[in-house]
Amino acid sequence: MQDKTHLVDEITGHRRMRRNRKADWTRRLVQESRLTVDDLIWPVFIVPGSNILDPIPAMPGVNRMSVDRLVEAAKEAADLGIPAIATFPNIEMELRDETGSNALEANNLINQATAAVKKALPNIGMITDVALDPFTSHGHDGILRGDEIVNDETVEQVVRAAVLQADAGSDIISPSEMMDGRIGAIRRGLDAAGHQNVGIMSYATKFSSGYYGPYREAISTAGLLKGDKASYYISPANGMEAIRDAALDVEEGADMLMVKPGLPYLDICWRLKENFGLPTFAYQVSGEYTQIKAAAMNGWIDGERVMMETLLCFKRAGCDGVLTYFAMEAARKLAKG
Repeated sequence: MQDKTHLVDEITGHRRMRRNRKADWTRRLVQESRLTVDDLIWPVFIVPGSNILDPIPAMPGVNRMSVDRLVEAAKEAADLGIPAIATFPNIEMELRDETGSNALEANNLINQATAAVKKALPNIGMITDVALDPFTSHGHDGILRGDEIVNDETVEQVVRAAVLQADAGSDIISPSEMMDGRIGAIRRGLDAAGHQNVGIMSYATKFSSGYYGPYREAISTAGLLKGDKASYYISPANGMEAIRDAALDVEEGADMLMVKPGLPYLDICWRLKENFGLPTFAYQVSGEYTQIKAAAMNGWIDGERVMMETLLCFKRAGCDGVLTYFAMEAARKLAKG
């Protein structure tokens, strides 16, 4: 028999990586990471009033919704198989003050939304944030005293807000304000109120990022913010600090961990999953979403392909799921097969 060994065979030791890539069926057979609708959490913005669907200019395809329209949208999300929704309120300016006191109103906008969605759809997950930035007149996530965001007083307030959110039907409290000790304090507060079954998804590593701009427009805090949030968010330069921060949240009783933003911090996603083994999520934030949308609208990229690629990359990096404004669009794409 004629020896057909090639120089490439000798160089590679007869190992050829392309064998497993040669056909669609082999590529599907050896695929390491998979994205399904079960991986998607849909962040939504809610506003007061009724029958309101208000497009957000900085986030093409994303709307602010009144509670009644949110219930309709939640039904569509549930029909697509999306497991959970994360709500963010845009309340009236006259209700915002220095301490974010409206967060402590039992019937505030975020709690109205939770109650309405859970009444209509008991089996969809509701994830709520207790950070004060939607409720403060200065746009910070905590209580501002002089030039300082005060840690301990803020923690006391977010614990009270968390209990009210759980009373309204929240399934998972997801505190994003990055105050020290908040996870343990919220866990104790929830348990004392009889909410042992309410989980905590910690914003374990929330970075001081430039990717949040469109979100701040969506909840109308962009023009309010005095200074920046670097005194309580993590520096983008610091990976070990992020791991230490997450470790404290794990010790304090977090049930799930989140990395925010997402794509620029895939290394952190991987390190959290490897270090702690807890369910780990990434938040593909507004700036990430808008970059893809803007480039696609200009014809510079294939928007749908890049959307699905980025979501799959989170899975490859160890994430169990993704909070993404693409959730509905991606779910429809997945449903088509």
